[in-house]
Amino acid sequence: MKKEINDYKDFLQQMSDEIHFFCKDFFPDDFVLIGQITLKFLLLILLIYFLSFILKTSINIIFRYFFDKEKYPVMKSIYKAKVTNSVANIMALGLGSYALFSIFYRHPKSFVFLERLIGFLIVLAVANMAFRFIKVLQNYYLIQQDYYKIIAINSISQTVRIFGMFIFSVIAVCVIFGISSATVLGSLGAITAVIVLIFRDTILGFVTGIHVATSKNLKVGDWVSIPKYSIEGNIEGIDLLTTKIRNFDKTLSTIPTYDLLTTEIKNMQVMSETNTRRIKKSIVFNIKSFKFLDNESFDKLLKINLIHDYLLERKKEIDNEKATLQNSEEIINGKQLTNIGTFRMYAMNYLLNNPNIDQTGTVMVRQMEITPQGMPLEIYCFANDSKWEHFEQIQADIFDHLLVASKEFDLEIMQVHKI
Repeated sequence: MKKEINDYKDFLQQMSDEIHFFCKDFFPDDFVLIGQITLKFLLLILLIYFLSFILKTSINIIFRYFFDKEKYPVMKSIYKAKVTNSVANIMALGLGSYALFSIFYRHPKSFVFLERLIGFLIVLAVANMAFRFIKVLQNYYLIQQDYYKIIAINSISQTVRIFGMFIFSVIAVCVIFGISSATVLGSLGAITAVIVLIFRDTILGFVTGIHVATSKNLKVGDWVSIPKYSIEGNIEGIDLLTTKIRNFDKTLSTIPTYDLLTTEIKNMQVMSETNTRRIKKSIVFNIKSFKFLDNESFDKLLKINLIHDYLLERKKEIDNEKATLQNSEEIINGKQLTNIGTFRMYAMNYLLNNPNIDQTGTVMVRQMEITPQGMPLEIYCFANDSKWEHFEQIQADIFDHLLVASKEFDLEIMQVHKI
């Protein structure tokens, strides 16, 4: 091994001498030194580039033929993130750093500058490799389709990138100017508060990303509603600083990521996953149209199939009770059927027999608190199709029917008339 190293050094020195004497023989005296240094520097660059190409090709061939990327997804992620290229670049620069002493042995004054230059390039290569290792984690969890961990990794990776760029910048400055890193970092102590202020959103975004990933409340692709911003759509991406939401009107909204912790967010993805969506809507009736059912009205409504059995059963109960009451001929005495109550039962049976309503969920028709506009009768149930356009059609069909059907019960729906 030692012999090969010596041969390598001798070869580089021989190449350096060829350039040295070529410039001395053919260049004007004023340009000899410049020509020698320039050509030797180009030789060094070509050597590093050649070594990098050979190493990249060799390492990638090894990965391609000796690692089962389907069986080992980590290897696939490393290969896809091109970490192997960064390793090859670092090795090539290391060999170049060793080679510069053999190439520039006749120009010892250039050693300091070239060492710092190679050191700076090595810092860039190491930083690039570190950032690519972060990409490895992102690719790995993307392959696994673990979306909650992807959010956490995105937050961590972007935080590491920002602080990593800062750290590597300090190291690069130290390498270029040959100063101690402790001196640079010590001078930053006086502006710590300013740095914290600058990175405030970054820190909040990092904390939010970790919280979202661990709580599993949100993930990319979820259908969300944010009342504060009047936003409703699907999450397209959760980054360190911003969260992108594709609205249903095809516009793109961007909110600060830390708002995911401080703002009310309705995650309606559960509706899509269960393919159900809630219907919660009221019809307001004029109280003056409420009345007891007389025999004529009873006979008319008895022809409605959905409440036929209900009316007969209730009629039997009422007749049995009236047989024991005094003044039973007075309609107000004892139990009585009302048009609003009968309509409420009709609406309930209509929902229970509607194939578009999820019968495993809550199905309810209830009276709400009376208002100056009238008495609201609320329909509360779940459609068994959460797709927006289908849901709206189901909801419209239900209320179209109930609004018109209420006329058969002599009920008046309230409207506000402008004068």
